[in-house]
Amino acid sequence: MARIYHNPKCSTSRKTLELLRDNGIDPEIVLYLKTPPTRDELAKLIDDAGIEVRAAVRKRESLYGELNLAEATDEQLLDAMAEHPILIERPFVVTDKGVRLARPIDSVNEIL
Repeated sequence: MARIYHNPKCSTSRKTLELLRDNGIDPEIVLYLKTPPTRDELAKLIDDAGIEVRAAVRKRESLYGELNLAEATDEQLLDAMAEHPILIERPFVVTDKGVRLARPIDSVNEIL
């Protein structure tokens, strides 16, 4: 079982998908902008990846500044990402061996 939370417009996401396929993995592709994870699913992905909530937020998105998220709590960040999935950093990769946010892409090798 493998899944990638993918945005085809993102070069890192495309390269990560290519890495998976190069390793013989045909993952389930979740186009998270169209079918975003629930808040609880997102919280679990972040927790399972072993990262801080803030590390899972796309700070370069204009919406990040518009919503004044620089000083937001983890709970507020989760709420914002659940409501506006464009704020979710990408791509998350899930395998039977764990979860990684592919930043850097090489971190995915740990769960292949």
